[in-house]
Amino acid sequence: MYDYVIVGGGSAGCALAARLSEDPNKTVCLLEAGGDSKGLLFRMPVGAAAMLSGWPFKINNWAYETVPQPGLNGRKGYQPRGKALGGSSGINAMLYVRGHRTDYDHWADIGCDGWSFEDVLPYFRVAENNERGGDVSHGADGPLHVCDQRSPRPISSAFLEAAIACQHKYTDDFNGEEQEGVGLYQVTQFHDRDRNGERCSAAAAYVYPNKNRPNLTVITRAHATRVLFDGKRAIGVAYSQGSKQLTVRARQEVILSGGAFNSPQLLMLSGIGPADELRNHGIGVVHELPGVGRNLQDHLDYVFLTESGDTDLVGLSFRALGKKIAAAAEWAKTGHGLLASPFSEAGAFLKTDPRLERPDIQLHFVVAMLDNHSRTLHFGHGYSCHVCVLRPHSRGSVGLSDSNPISQPRIDPCFLADKRDEDALLGGVKLTRQILEAPALQPYRKRDIYPYSGLSDEELREDIRARADTVYHPVGTCKMGTDNMAVVDPRLKVRGLEGLRVVDASIMPTIIGGNTNAPAIMIAEKAADMIRADAK
Repeated sequence: MYDYVIVGGGSAGCALAARLSEDPNKTVCLLEAGGDSKGLLFRMPVGAAAMLSGWPFKINNWAYETVPQPGLNGRKGYQPRGKALGGSSGINAMLYVRGHRTDYDHWADIGCDGWSFEDVLPYFRVAENNERGGDVSHGADGPLHVCDQRSPRPISSAFLEAAIACQHKYTDDFNGEEQEGVGLYQVTQFHDRDRNGERCSAAAAYVYPNKNRPNLTVITRAHATRVLFDGKRAIGVAYSQGSKQLTVRARQEVILSGGAFNSPQLLMLSGIGPADELRNHGIGVVHELPGVGRNLQDHLDYVFLTESGDTDLVGLSFRALGKKIAAAAEWAKTGHGLLASPFSEAGAFLKTDPRLERPDIQLHFVVAMLDNHSRTLHFGHGYSCHVCVLRPHSRGSVGLSDSNPISQPRIDPCFLADKRDEDALLGGVKLTRQILEAPALQPYRKRDIYPYSGLSDEELREDIRARADTVYHPVGTCKMGTDNMAVVDPRLKVRGLEGLRVVDASIMPTIIGGNTNAPAIMIAEKAADMIRADAK
């Protein structure tokens, strides 16, 4: 029996568990389906390459697939999600990006009181321990280490030079006053003496430093199967651990932090969601909420891929083996070097139309040939550049494959269902092509794996439909709001039920214009304050 039971030890769940357990009079239990995240693959930034692909083995990764996507020529998309303490913050590119301030102001405008940018900025700051120090935009005393990259590659500077030559302005801080521009990303990476250069996942930031608290219990390899109810009140969680079927009880609240796929799945397995969906799988309706699993939004991503003669990049070659051994020694000693790289070193937030009020596409410039989520390997060295649409109009859904809690959820992003998304992505692809063809990058360019020079608009559209896929930012499936399709209210309480909240990126009513790890942590920081206030 605990005061709070949190389901899901990802970015939000780890932050929430640490904050709620700061009160020694409250007991907190955190359930995580995966294992711990203390190994070298997690601590060394480039270790993500071994976990991201989910192929040939699923290592700390749910490695989900979507249903066939008509907008992508009937292909199934790939949806990697971290399966360990820290969740996807343990296998991501470590980029610290908040999105645009208007994203949050829009949430407030549509009825989510208390979620404007000025409302959420204090929670970004309280989470952050920025190497540059604190100011009106950044925090310097939080648990989440944020820093400049340890050793960005020279090619990343060439990318910036190429973008500036194409009349794009340079920005030193994508999370400052002005998001638009090109620059190097800041990353969630330790910058203290003992752990310098190691990944700072949500688990490393929030859970492991506090794991000895007597009022915090962390149970790993615990797969939640159902929320338990007494009438309309959540009172606990059933979970499996190996062959054991166990339960844990909550005096005050059950909090779901499984993310945009697993939180709606657990709600539906527990009898909460669209009545027809539940009955189709033989699940009794505890509480009908038609919005559960709806409103899925994600950033669709197109990749340019180029082979290079530069061996100072992440790649597969015998001639660079000595360099990799030296890089491993350098990282172990100093936290610097190639193995400290986040892969996506440089990037940009750009407008496909100068009349737009804010950027509508994002670029990730990667110092490796990252093809098909690292599942298609190319011998040698190279680089890739990803371009995604920041605010897609397409809306998808998450449902049940069946009533078995171990089955993966049915994921349907409906990519390119709205033609405006394809138009925006085409505009972003053409902007990116100009940058990649600029003189500064030509010394690095040996061969384009997928030729793009001279392609017509229709040929580019065909290539988008043939190769585009997620860049790993699913949100929205337990959306916050006040309308009939809202799943949680602005205090993140599940509508119509007691003792149950959702705290993760699934509560976003609309996707933010950027990477989603930092916003998920912010949501947890804000939720902790609301939960404490409501308990008084």
